[in-house]
Amino acid sequence: MKGKEIVLDQISGRKAAACVVDGVMHDFIVDPGSGEGPVPGTIFRALPDRPVKGQGGQFVRLPDGLKGFLRGTAPFGGKSVLVQVTGVAEPGKAVPVTAKLLFKGRFGIVTPMAPGINVSRRIKDEDRRTELTEAILRACPDVTGAIVRSCAEHVEAAEVAQDIADLNRQWIRLENASAPEAPELLSQGPDAHAFARREWHGVEPVVAPFADHGIDELLDEISHAHINLAGGASAWIEPTRALVAIDVNTGGDSSPAAGLKANIALARDLPRQLRCRGLGGQITIDFAPFPKRERRQVEQALRRAFQADQIETALVGWTPLGHFELQRKRERFPVSQVWPQR
Repeated sequence: MKGKEIVLDQISGRKAAACVVDGVMHDFIVDPGSGEGPVPGTIFRALPDRPVKGQGGQFVRLPDGLKGFLRGTAPFGGKSVLVQVTGVAEPGKAVPVTAKLLFKGRFGIVTPMAPGINVSRRIKDEDRRTELTEAILRACPDVTGAIVRSCAEHVEAAEVAQDIADLNRQWIRLENASAPEAPELLSQGPDAHAFARREWHGVEPVVAPFADHGIDELLDEISHAHINLAGGASAWIEPTRALVAIDVNTGGDSSPAAGLKANIALARDLPRQLRCRGLGGQITIDFAPFPKRERRQVEQALRRAFQADQIETALVGWTPLGHFELQRKRERFPVSQVWPQR
C-alpha cells in the first residue's frame, strides 16, 4: 500500500498506535499495562527520599508507593518538588524523572525552566520566524520560555500561538496549585492515541482494528528478532536485561564489499527498528566483518540515520573488540510486552 496511514486500536486492553508508510511500519507505540509504571510526560509532586551521591542524584517518593530517580540536582531540603517522567523504568528500578518540566503540544513546547522564545532551525525563512515569535508574544505575553516545532512551518501563526498559550496555562495551573504534604499525580502523560495525534503529522488518524489494515502482520515482523536487510543481508536484534545486542550477517553475498554493504543497510534501518520495537538503553552492534578503514563510512551512515530520529541517541563509538556502542533514551514500552515473537 502506497502512502501514509495512522491507525489507532487496542492490544490486550492497552491503547496502541501504528504509523505505516508505503506498507512499512514507520512507528509504533503502546501504553504500559497495570503496574508497569507511568508514561513519559506524566507530572508528579514528589517528596525527597534519600540522596545517592555515587549515582549523581537522589531518590524521590511518588504516589502509590512508586520511587523516582532525580538525576543531577541539589537536595531540596525536605520540600516537595514538581517532577516529570522522562522515560521508561527498567523492571525493578526507579522511574526516571526530571525537575526541568516541558509541556509539549502539536506545534510548540513550553519550557518554564529555559527562558526565551526559540523557533526550530529547520524553519529557515526569517520573516516566518519573526511572524511566529510575534504571534506568540501577542497571544501569550506571560510565557517564560517556548519552542516552535518544525512542523509549525506551514501552519497559521495564530494556531501555533494558541497551542503554546494553552500549554502555558497548564504550567501556570500546576505552578499555583497548593502543595500538600504527600506525593500526588498532577498531570497524566499522553496515552498512545494522544501521542500519535500530537507527534505524527500528514494524515488524519483512523480508529479501526489493526487486522483490517494489515498491522498484525507488520507487528509480527517488528517483534521477531530476525530482520531482512537490503541486498540479501540480515541481522538479529535481541534485547537482554543488560543491553540490546545486534548481530549483522552478509547472507549469501560473498563479494569483497559484502560486509560494508550489509553494515550500511543495518545503519540506515536501525532507528526505525529501535523506534518500532520500543527499545533503548545500551545497544551493542556486532557488525559484519569489513576493513577497519571503512569504519568512517558506517559511522556516517549511522549519524545520518539518527539525525532524523526524535529519540535522543548517543553514538558512543567502537570498542576494542570492534563492536559499536550506542546509548538510547528509553522512551517507549517494548512491543515484546504485548506482541511476543510468533
